[in-house]
Amino acid sequence: MTKPKTNRTSMDVTALKQGILEHLVYTLGQIPEVASKHCYYKAVGLAVRDRLQHHWNNTTQTYIAEARIKNRVKMVCYFSAEFLIGPQLGSSLINLGIEKDVRAAVAELGFNLDELLEQEEEPGLGNGGLGRLAACYLDSLATLEYPAIGYGIRYEFGIFDQAIDNGWQVEITDKWLLYGNTWEIAKFNTVYYVNFGGYTEKYHDERGALRTRWIPNRAVRGVAYDTPVLGYRVNTCNTLRLWSAEACESFDFQAFNTGDYYQAVNDKVMSETLTKVLYPNDEPEAGKKLRLMQQYFFVSCSLQNMLELLKLAGEPLAHFSDRFAAQLNDTHPSIAVAELMRLLLDEHQLTWDAAWHITFHTFAYTNHTLLPEALETWSLPLFAELLPRHLEIIYEINARFLQEARHRYADDEARIARLSLIDETGSKRIRMAHLACVGSHAINGVAELHSELLKTSVLKDFYALYPERFSNKTNGITPRRFMLLANPKLSDLVTRFIGSDWVTKTDELKKLEAHADNYAFRQEWHAVKRANKQRLADYIHQQTGVKLNPDWLFTIQVKRIHEYKRQHLNVLHIITLYCRLKRNPDLHITPQAFIFGGKAAPSYMMAKRIIKLIHAVAEVINNDPDVNRYLRVAFVPDFNVKNGQLIYPAADLSVQISTAGKEASGTGNMKFTLNGALTVGTLDGANVEIRTEVGEENFFLFGLTEAEVVKTQRAGYCPADYLHTNPQLAEIIELIASGHFSHGNTEVFRPLVDNLCHHDPYLVFADYADYVACQDNITAVWQDTERWTRLSILNTARAGKFSSDRAIREYCRDIWTTRPLPIKPCDETSGCSVIDRSRLWLA
Repeated sequence: MTKPKTNRTSMDVTALKQGILEHLVYTLGQIPEVASKHCYYKAVGLAVRDRLQHHWNNTTQTYIAEARIKNRVKMVCYFSAEFLIGPQLGSSLINLGIEKDVRAAVAELGFNLDELLEQEEEPGLGNGGLGRLAACYLDSLATLEYPAIGYGIRYEFGIFDQAIDNGWQVEITDKWLLYGNTWEIAKFNTVYYVNFGGYTEKYHDERGALRTRWIPNRAVRGVAYDTPVLGYRVNTCNTLRLWSAEACESFDFQAFNTGDYYQAVNDKVMSETLTKVLYPNDEPEAGKKLRLMQQYFFVSCSLQNMLELLKLAGEPLAHFSDRFAAQLNDTHPSIAVAELMRLLLDEHQLTWDAAWHITFHTFAYTNHTLLPEALETWSLPLFAELLPRHLEIIYEINARFLQEARHRYADDEARIARLSLIDETGSKRIRMAHLACVGSHAINGVAELHSELLKTSVLKDFYALYPERFSNKTNGITPRRFMLLANPKLSDLVTRFIGSDWVTKTDELKKLEAHADNYAFRQEWHAVKRANKQRLADYIHQQTGVKLNPDWLFTIQVKRIHEYKRQHLNVLHIITLYCRLKRNPDLHITPQAFIFGGKAAPSYMMAKRIIKLIHAVAEVINNDPDVNRYLRVAFVPDFNVKNGQLIYPAADLSVQISTAGKEASGTGNMKFTLNGALTVGTLDGANVEIRTEVGEENFFLFGLTEAEVVKTQRAGYCPADYLHTNPQLAEIIELIASGHFSHGNTEVFRPLVDNLCHHDPYLVFADYADYVACQDNITAVWQDTERWTRLSILNTARAGKFSSDRAIREYCRDIWTTRPLPIKPCDETSGCSVIDRSRLWLA
């Protein structure tokens, strides 16, 4: 006889309500009548996690059974220093398909689900596109039913919270774990030791072979914290495994008994510092040291875990690269190449050739930058101090690699020097991107233009040597979070007209093209967009006090603040409009709201001055009655995934104006396009492919191409020439320099003005006139509401390529060579097949 489902797994409203109350009372120790909204949020989250746990256990057990019986499982291991996963409750409800039932259960308890969703803290595990991409890829891997695990760091304090004080960015500690993390489960039995420092010594093993032993002078423990990653409406629930550092011994009784109370807990404090903060300031030497330790710590824990999983599956080391595909998400985890070699050579006693075969076929490397200064390097003395054994291994890898290179380029010592893993120009440094290239069987860029530029710029010598390793894998975004969750009104409208298959098959969005000329459909589309703009306007008013009219053109630029992303070019255009209105108060222009958001690195003063300039211009414009009838400027503080879900659906115009050849790909451009924003942009990063997909006529192009940028700079670019030939630009720069936007203070923006006038490394002045002309054309198109709405529909209809599902299929086919492993539903009444605990891969 079939037993009823338990409250832990049942999806009906009654069981969900009961589960919430039980967690509220028995897990959190709260009295329902007086419990806070935050306590109710946690109770809802725990009840939902119970349902995830059911799928999680079933997935794990299926992977074990398949691995041991059929040897079918090849696990994708995604190594990333960042996972910007965003709030989890909303996405979990969508993936489980229980949002309406949970909303009803919460309503019966006297609460609004939206209010509880607001209680969730943003997990501060990433800085921007790199971490968000990693999170999107985990979502797609689970949705497409590929076995996968994400490996990273459990930062106690993540990317800083951004506050604005008198227009300046102020960094506030991100205490995202202050009230705990509802979604993670600590696995205190999954612990690995990670060593640092010391020295190495040679010895002969029992067979007489010469071996190396590392004698470290410090060790820390890495403890696993696991978060479930459920696919959309499937049974597959993969794992995000983050490592937290602990002391091997947290309390020294001997030191305590002798009265040295500080020393008694010193090891605990020093060890836990390792995973305290995301991206410590690496200007001082101590910051560099901590960053290298972080990177080594998480890859060592992860590789030790993978080796243990292989052993538990009963497979030999020789099968390691057949069972695991490890992707290095940028250069941060590239020390993994040397660490896997160390583990195989020193801990498992393999020969060099056997170890290198496994290592090379395990790793693949994704490059995310065209900026040479962003390719991570470490000073030789620092590396030798922290990782002496790895330095020896890198020397050996380099010697063998350069021997191979010299067979090809015997008389080209300049090329050999460029290829070397050791940069010997000036103080010696280890080139981590070179280590990743040599130790990986596949190397990819993240947009078609980026991948081609890699071959001719920062990695050109490696492409000449190993062209077969290079490919392109254009980035993608998950439509589940960035449309279905972020834009429910538009999602409902789209589903009503073309069905729901688009959520996992975004090519289906092309069916919207047939409705672009439907007047009634355009009216509904326009109404949804306006409602989203009103929602964002309300949020901005609440956060900043700036009032925005949802009937105005919303021009939005939200991304990390950096000179190459050219937020200051956007500001120069705004000041251009300001000057036009001041010269002619009777002038009627298209009303526009310019919305910015993004964080500057704490030590990046030029980027901080750009934020200050945005606020200074906003203060003048928003308080000038001659101007604020047509222009408003707002800066959304603390831009993150959570408020991004309000911003992307509200944009009319997406500003993607980086200097051509500097942006690897970008994913914000994709999020805006998917939600029906038109784009103004350069031919940079994924803009090139977006323009191709949506149609040249539906993309507002301006600016120099990458080739023209290179030609202009080589010809001796002189930004002052543009001031002499463009009186409008000269007027704007003079206004900024004179203190017009800074209460007469001529010093605050002097470094920014001087940089533009004398250096302008990212060609702001060169692209200024074309950008202003392009914006004038945009406002002319905006006047025709029906035309603009039609273009908006076509942008969404043609955004299907930019799904992370497409990207993951390409990685799985071309690089990881793995196949989906569908998880059958588990019988909740009898439970899944029981497997020996010692054999549980991920438990």
